[in-house]
Amino acid sequence: MRVLIADDHAVVRRGLQQIIATRNAWKVAGEAATADELLALLAQVAADVLVLDVSMGDRSGIDLLPSIRAIRPNLPVLMLSMYAEEHYAIHALRAGAQGYIQKDRPPEEILTAIERVASGRTQVSEAVMEQMAATISGAHSERPHELLSRREFQVFQLIALGRSVSEIAEILKVSVKTVSTYRSRIIEKTGFRTNADMIAYAVRNGLT
Repeated sequence: MRVLIADDHAVVRRGLQQIIATRNAWKVAGEAATADELLALLAQVAADVLVLDVSMGDRSGIDLLPSIRAIRPNLPVLMLSMYAEEHYAIHALRAGAQGYIQKDRPPEEILTAIERVASGRTQVSEAVMEQMAATISGAHSERPHELLSRREFQVFQLIALGRSVSEIAEILKVSVKTVSTYRSRIIEKTGFRTNADMIAYAVRNGLT
């Protein structure tokens, strides 16, 4: 099993290396600390699975998935995050990831998640599976942030972190006008009226 690791924290990368080393015939084929490093690595190194942090500094791991798919269309991706599954897992799966697991899970669970994703199966908790099933059946009343598209959710996150429109435009490499358009869509879909409303909601729901 050749595993790629992408996380902006060296201590997390080292911890994953140590966990992976406990499995015979598993090895870390490469690691990246930034989005640019990851994309360059994907073009150079063959692997069976990618373990990707949801937050890669100023870039979202979820937002990177289309670029990853352009380079390695069939590479299974397991999202690793400090954030609760119910807030991010569905967004990650919709964007093209095969699984999602929290960083605080026991090492054996993380290894099992890597193995499941590498074998072509989906890795999420039972609670998230029920959430997805309820959404498909129409029985689930979506929370405001679940109504957003992947890009809208990313803009919402950055607003919740206190970033200005110009800062968000620079981070996402889009125009200020485009960011303003996304913000208007967020307001229309969620009913929030101000940035303060978004920040308060994000804090209450553990989205920052």
